[in-house]
Amino acid sequence: MDFTFTGEQQQFSDALRRYLDKHYGFEARQAIVHSPEGISDIHWRAFTELGLTALPVPEAQGGFSGSAIDMLVVMQALGRSLVIEPYWATAVGVEALRLTATGAVADAQWLEQVAQGQCRLAVAFHEPRARYDLFSLMTVATQQDGQMVLNGVKAIVQHGAQADAWIVPARLGSGEGEIALFIVARDAVGAEALDYRTIDGQRASTLTLRNTPGRRLESSESAAAILEKIADYGVMLLCAEAVGVLDALNHATLEYTKTRQQFGGPIARFQALQHRMVDMLIHAEQARSITYLAAMRYADTDADVRRQAISAAKVRVGQAARFVGQQAVQLHGGMGVTDEVAAAHMFKRLTIIETTLGDVDHHLARFAALPGFACAEV
Repeated sequence: MDFTFTGEQQQFSDALRRYLDKHYGFEARQAIVHSPEGISDIHWRAFTELGLTALPVPEAQGGFSGSAIDMLVVMQALGRSLVIEPYWATAVGVEALRLTATGAVADAQWLEQVAQGQCRLAVAFHEPRARYDLFSLMTVATQQDGQMVLNGVKAIVQHGAQADAWIVPARLGSGEGEIALFIVARDAVGAEALDYRTIDGQRASTLTLRNTPGRRLESSESAAAILEKIADYGVMLLCAEAVGVLDALNHATLEYTKTRQQFGGPIARFQALQHRMVDMLIHAEQARSITYLAAMRYADTDADVRRQAISAAKVRVGQAARFVGQQAVQLHGGMGVTDEVAAAHMFKRLTIIETTLGDVDHHLARFAALPGFACAEV
C-alpha cells in the first residue's frame, strides 16, 4: 500500500510546519497555556488564512472537502508543535455536521462560519460514569412548548467552553429512548460550560444543560451508527497527532543525549542507550504505519473494516505513546518531568491522547469483538 503524500499534501504540510516553527515555539505555547483564555485568536486567524479551518468543510459550504489523509497531514504537524488550539474539537464537529447533512440551511451556515474561521465546534462525547461507552447516555431530550429541550451533564468536553456550538448526543424521551444528535448554540438558554485546564495544557469543560433548546440533526443512518463513526474520526485524528508528538519527542530525546555529558562524553555514545532510542524509533514508525492505514480505511463502506483499522491504530499508538514517553523521561533524567522541558509536556499530551475516546484495553476489547476475530489464523 502506497503511503506517499501527494505534492499538494506535502506542500501544505511544509507551509504549516514553517509557520509553527517560526511562530509556535515552546515558549510561545506555554504563554498561551497560562493565559486566561487558554487559546490564541491570533493563531486561529493564521490557521484560517492557511486554509486549516476550511480543509474539513465540504466545498458546497466554502471548504476544501479534505479527506482523512489530508487531515492526517495537518494533525501530524500540529502534534509535532504541541498545538493547543481547538482544531481537533472543531474538525470532529465538522465531521458530525457532514455526516448528518440534510441540506438544512442552519447546518450550512455553521459550516460556512467554520470555514471562515468565525466559529468553533465541539462534540460532547463523554458522560460521568460512562467510562468509554458512547451509548451510556443519561442526557435526555424531550418535547417542550413545541421545541426539543435537553437535560443532562457532559464531562470532559474538549474545548467545550471555547466552542460556539456543541454537538450533543442524547436519548429521546427517557434514559431508554432512541439516541439522537442535537446541535446546541453556546448562547442557548440553560447551557453552562465550566472551563478548566487539563494536565496536558489543553482546555476542557463540564457542560450542563437545563431545559436547553437544541435542534435535532437528522440523517438516513441511525444516530448511534453516526455517533460511533464520529468518534472513530476523532480517534483517527488523535492517532495522527500522536505520531507528530512521537516524532518530536524522539528528536528532542536524541538531541538531549548528544549534549548530556557523563563519564567524559555525551551519553548518546553509550550503546545501551542507543538501543533504547532505536526501540523508540521503531515504536514511532509502527504507530505511523498503522495510523496511515486507519486514515485510508476510515471511509470504507464496511463499518467493521473501519472499526478494525481504527481500534488497531489506537492500540498501537497507545502502546507506542507509553513506551516512547517513559523512555524519553528516563533518558532525560530528572529534567524529563519538569515544566521547563518540552519533553515532559509531550509525554503528558501522549498520555491524554491514549485515554481519550478509549484506551488500549478498551480498543483491544472492541477489536476482539469484531466478526472474524475468533477464527483468525495466528
